[in-house]
Amino acid sequence: MLEAGSTIPDFSKPDQNGDHQTFDDLKGNKGLILYFYPKDNTPGCTTEAKAFRDEIEAFRKLGIEVVGVSKDSARVHTNFITKHELPFTLLADNEPEAELCEAFGVWQEKKNYGKVYMGIVRTTFLIDTDGSILKVYPKVRVKEHVETVLADTQMLLAE
Repeated sequence: MLEAGSTIPDFSKPDQNGDHQTFDDLKGNKGLILYFYPKDNTPGCTTEAKAFRDEIEAFRKLGIEVVGVSKDSARVHTNFITKHELPFTLLADNEPEAELCEAFGVWQEKKNYGKVYMGIVRTTFLIDTDGSILKVYPKVRVKEHVETVLADTQMLLAE
C-alpha cells in the first residue's frame, strides 16, 4: 500500500459519465481525498459515501475535492450517485480490472466467513496538489471516518 510521503501514480479512469479523468482533472486547489471502497449500494459503502456527501462543502471550503473509487461500472456509479444525491465523482476501476486499486495497494486478499478472495480494502488517501500523499487511512471503519478525515485535513492544511 502506498504510504504518506509517496507520490501517487499517474492514472486515467472513467467517471460515472464514462469520461476519463486524471488526478489533475480531479484535484481541488489544495488537493484531493481519494477513497477506495468495495462496492456501490452495500451498507458500509453507502454509509461512507453519504458521510462524504454530508461534509462535501466543508472539504470544498478547504480546497479539497472528494473522489470515490470502486470496481463498479460507470453505469452502476451513475445509479448510486442519483439514488443518494452524491455531489462528487466516482471512478470506475473495472477495465482493466482493479488497475488503480493495485497501483495504490488496496487490492488485497480478504477473508469473509472462511472464504478467501481478492478485493478492495477500504482505504482513504489525502493527497496534495503535487500528488504527494499527506495521510493514509488504511482498513477504514466507516463510523466517524469522514469526521476524522475532515479534522485531519483542517489540521494539515493549517500547518
